[in-house]
Amino acid sequence: MNRTEALRGHAAMGLFSALVAGSFSLGVRAANLIDPAAITVARFVIAAGVLAGIALLAPSRGRPRALLQAPWRYLLLGAAFAGYFVLMFEGLKTAPAVAASAVFTLTPIMAAGFGWLLLRQRMTGHLAAALALGGAGALWVIFRGDLGALAGMEIGRGEAIYFVGCALHALYTPLVRRLNRGEGPLISSLGTLVAGGMLTAAWGWGALTATAWGTLPAIVWITIFYVAIFASAFTTMLVQYAALRLPSAKVMAYTYLTPLWVIALEAALGRGMPGPVLLPGILATLGALALLLKSDEPAR
Repeated sequence: MNRTEALRGHAAMGLFSALVAGSFSLGVRAANLIDPAAITVARFVIAAGVLAGIALLAPSRGRPRALLQAPWRYLLLGAAFAGYFVLMFEGLKTAPAVAASAVFTLTPIMAAGFGWLLLRQRMTGHLAAALALGGAGALWVIFRGDLGALAGMEIGRGEAIYFVGCALHALYTPLVRRLNRGEGPLISSLGTLVAGGMLTAAWGWGALTATAWGTLPAIVWITIFYVAIFASAFTTMLVQYAALRLPSAKVMAYTYLTPLWVIALEAALGRGMPGPVLLPGILATLGALALLLKSDEPAR
């Protein structure tokens, strides 16, 4: 893998961070209006439809029949991906958008651990320092600069639920490379979304059938289509594209940008800017991103 390919991986994850941010700002407004399993199934069905259409119209990107090659791989990837999204919306019922996005920035640390377990990707001192700085910044934002709350580990229920989801997301990143058998991001993403949708539908069938789809508020449908097309179909391909070009920790490093995007979106939506007490945490996560991107060794 040459430097050009690594830079393409970085570009993909830069776009990823911006697209993901929208799901926090929209999700926190829709989370209490629809069951997490129901919205996850809906987003997966729509996203899978979009990718299937692209695959059929652009055969050079891969054929859907490639999904029949060891389909159990997609069940593993789909379970991790679906679990992340279900727990995200469950957590957003009570967690503020900025705090949830800060929890999301803990995924690089977890991804580095899973990257070592599954791929034996080594953690250098440079990488460890960057992840420690980013983790400290994320904790500062999660606990809103309250050192007393941090000392007592007074974390909200929503943030705790979402943390488990983020662990699944961190596991998903090295799994993509470990289970890949030459499929491109489009086909692999399609398989992941189909499997994830099927697993979520089986698990949450009661919630799915009990949802009054015809009477859902407009904000729920806006959220469903946004997260399906932009924060599912596109971001799944972006992560899989980058995961084949960068180490797992570097792929997830771009989560450090997400709180900044969320803060900007929340301000644009009339929620105002966060207090200056969060500034040290934000600066720490930006510094962590800079450290992680300073060295661009390609993935092994």
